[in-house]
Amino acid sequence: MATLYRMVLPEHTCPFGVRAKQMLEAAGFMVDDRLLQSREEVDAFKVEQGVATTPQIFIDGERIGGSDDLERYFERA
Repeated sequence: MATLYRMVLPEHTCPFGVRAKQMLEAAGFMVDDRLLQSREEVDAFKVEQGVATTPQIFIDGERIGGSDDLERYFERA
């Protein structure tokens, strides 16, 4: 199981979040897709998690990081 937090605002859908979801699904993960739908939600999430960017991916409760980190994670597996 993977949990994906990604930004989907009315005026912008983060392409890195879309990419992360596609990579997870291609690898056979069920994705708990948690949409951050306002600037306030995005900013609060980043503060709460101590990160500078979204998306953020968690696999089995472990934070992997963003979409580039996810790509490296799959390369090591």
